[in-house]
Amino acid sequence: MPQPADASPSQPPADDSFLDLLVETLEGLDETVRGQFLRQFFHTIAKIDLPEQQSNEYWQRILQRRQELSESLGRKVALATAMVDVLSSTNFIRVPIVMEYEELKKLQINAATDALTGLYNRRLFDEYCEKELNRAKRYGQHLAIAILDLHRLKEVNDRHGHLRGDHILQLAATTLRRTLRAADFAFRIGGDEFALLLPQTEPEQAVTLCRRVRSLYEAEIAQLKIDGGVTLDFGVAVYPQDGEQKSELLRTADERLYELKRSGRAPRVVPIETHASREAAPPAATKAPASAPTAAPAPPAAAPEPPKIPAAAPPPLSTPPPAQPPLGSAAPSAPHPDRRKWERVSLNGTKAHAVLTDVGQKTAKVIDLSYGGVALLFDKEEEIPVQFHAVLHVPILPPVRVILRKSYTLPAADGHMRVGCSFVS
Repeated sequence: MPQPADASPSQPPADDSFLDLLVETLEGLDETVRGQFLRQFFHTIAKIDLPEQQSNEYWQRILQRRQELSESLGRKVALATAMVDVLSSTNFIRVPIVMEYEELKKLQINAATDALTGLYNRRLFDEYCEKELNRAKRYGQHLAIAILDLHRLKEVNDRHGHLRGDHILQLAATTLRRTLRAADFAFRIGGDEFALLLPQTEPEQAVTLCRRVRSLYEAEIAQLKIDGGVTLDFGVAVYPQDGEQKSELLRTADERLYELKRSGRAPRVVPIETHASREAAPPAATKAPASAPTAAPAPPAAAPEPPKIPAAAPPPLSTPPPAQPPLGSAAPSAPHPDRRKWERVSLNGTKAHAVLTDVGQKTAKVIDLSYGGVALLFDKEEEIPVQFHAVLHVPILPPVRVILRKSYTLPAADGHMRVGCSFVS
């Protein structure tokens, strides 16, 4: 912004030019019309309500004050300056503060966000949490709260320095921003702690999202080649199942976070099968009971995140996956180090489904999902080709077009049929 001592003249700001044009336009208007316009004008710029006649009077006072200031200073004074001077002297503006809009915007951003990660801060978390909880109560909706923290961040700081630790924190924030829906909120509430507010989100959906965040983050960290196994642990609580007050939900989410840590980071809500447990299981354990559908097998080859997943070799059709423990059962206290590479996420209780676009638009329920494939449940025995196209409708994700290859078929309860499929590029 040019200073009074600048030798070279400069163009006036766009706002000043607009106000000068406004002055010329209003001079040619009838007094009644001008009063109607100025009444709305003062309400818009200063949030004050004046009658039409008084609006005209204050406009004339502003023009007169502008002329007085210009004559006393020996240079043209902006109309906005005269406007603030007149309105503040009449107590319409009790605390007159003049600053650049960009500076005001920076102050607002700094007050609401964490400087390192750019996420909302703890103060805003407390405010938004109360608002979203009240909204969920008013409309009878779910609200999920997730607490996450970085596993072994202190070891990274000690071994590699705090600059590397800051980079890891920023990667976590970037992963959250890329993964969350537009209606979700992410916050940094402590040194290595983050929080998520997930409106209209049921327990299974919240756990699915947290698992996805963790997997994507682990993929980012793996590229840094840092020793120590840095990752995101999480705990989830959902209104109204886990409590109706903010303090109850936070306490429950925090307890589940530390339960996950104490159990060797084995997920509590959806147990994870290991290769060792599959090999050690007796033959009878590899057959799914009719009342509890089994989970889809994961392909042995690594695959990137869905939905665009390269071709993966499906398991032999004669080897169906082992039975998965029911939802909510206790997780093993210490998982085998040779843990199953791609975790299966149960989608029971959700509206997840698949539409087979080249098989007569048949619809099947999606029972569970992994990075390698899905398990579908049909209402009855169906003739399904070995390879087919489908559109997956899964919570958190938009509809996804995929190519699936059938890996196995098993009978399920009530005459239903379970079909395990792997993704094909």
